[in-house]
Amino acid sequence: MPTIILAKDGITLQEFSLLKERTSIGRRAFNDIVIDAAGISAEHAVIIAHPVGCYFEDLGSTNGSQLNGQPVSKHLLQDSDVIALATHTIRYCATVDMPDSVAVVSVNESLPEDLGNIQQITEPRYQDPFETTMTTNAVIKILNGAGAGKEVTLNKALTTIGRPGRHVAVFASSPQGYSLTHVEGDDYPVVNGASIGTLTRPLNNGDQIHLAGTDIVFLNDA
Repeated sequence: MPTIILAKDGITLQEFSLLKERTSIGRRAFNDIVIDAAGISAEHAVIIAHPVGCYFEDLGSTNGSQLNGQPVSKHLLQDSDVIALATHTIRYCATVDMPDSVAVVSVNESLPEDLGNIQQITEPRYQDPFETTMTTNAVIKILNGAGAGKEVTLNKALTTIGRPGRHVAVFASSPQGYSLTHVEGDDYPVVNGASIGTLTRPLNNGDQIHLAGTDIVFLNDA
């Protein structure tokens, strides 16, 4: 089960299991994780459990949050990410008490500058027997720009596409099929001419996707 570890000055204070869909962090007592310290806002941040993983969101706190020394407002959490909240830190552990680790594999694709990078992630399997590395016919194909014609096979549980801090979307595979979810950025992916907003959008063969000025087609002839 994913957990976060709260620490100050390198000393672990408490460990929390992410049991809820929404785990709030802040100075006020009604939060799930209370940090009663200077620099922490009443409602500072939240961690949201999503079908594609957990992500951190700063709730417009006065002093902000930082990831690797850089301000962060919304971020798809990776195993061992450390986010600083004033004098405290929270470390995300995706693999505690689980036999499988999170592996991020570079696809080594050169994509248009505005679109960013593609990464594929093998999730911890928890109790799910579904294999996260699969034989699949599903691909995404870039239709315009410098990367026009390039294809990436969706053969992992999660395939992230975008540029952290600007725009990130995630293609997820499951026994029920493939889906697309917006994770980070102000511009939401558009599928067949309609914005997906904050929802997870199931994908069908031939769906047209627009993300960060780039047109993509989802192909799955299974």
